[in-house]
Amino acid sequence: MTTGRSKIKSAGVAARRKSVTRPAAPAVKASSRAGQLASADVIAFDEAAERLGLTKGQFADTLGISRDALYRPARLEGAKNQNRIREALDIVDRISGWAGGERQALSWYRSYAIPAFGGRTAEALVKDGKATLVRDYLDAVAVGGFA
Repeated sequence: MTTGRSKIKSAGVAARRKSVTRPAAPAVKASSRAGQLASADVIAFDEAAERLGLTKGQFADTLGISRDALYRPARLEGAKNQNRIREALDIVDRISGWAGGERQALSWYRSYAIPAFGGRTAEALVKDGKATLVRDYLDAVAVGGFA
């Protein structure tokens, strides 16, 4: 049997628990330039996918991120996944001027077989953690190197 006093006490604890909120991690809109994002900023996955015209599932597949991560915000905000999102957006941003837009750049990112890497796509290289190679390749092409 519960007393009136214990009901009041437990109701007060529940009210205090509800009023305590954790500050959410700051979500940064995926800007038109990934380079403008500081390394400490969290890129909003949903907004980045929408910006590229992809569903969240398609964007996760493109990045090589597990679909389970879509349902766990802490995973999407983890360093590994944030780094992969940042790398992919950086490469797409570098290509968009040459390709004619972000969607065309994404098409290049996903499907163009780069001869210098044995016919592997930028998408495959980023999934393997070799985004620096792709960026170096793009820098070389930008200054007049051969593709």
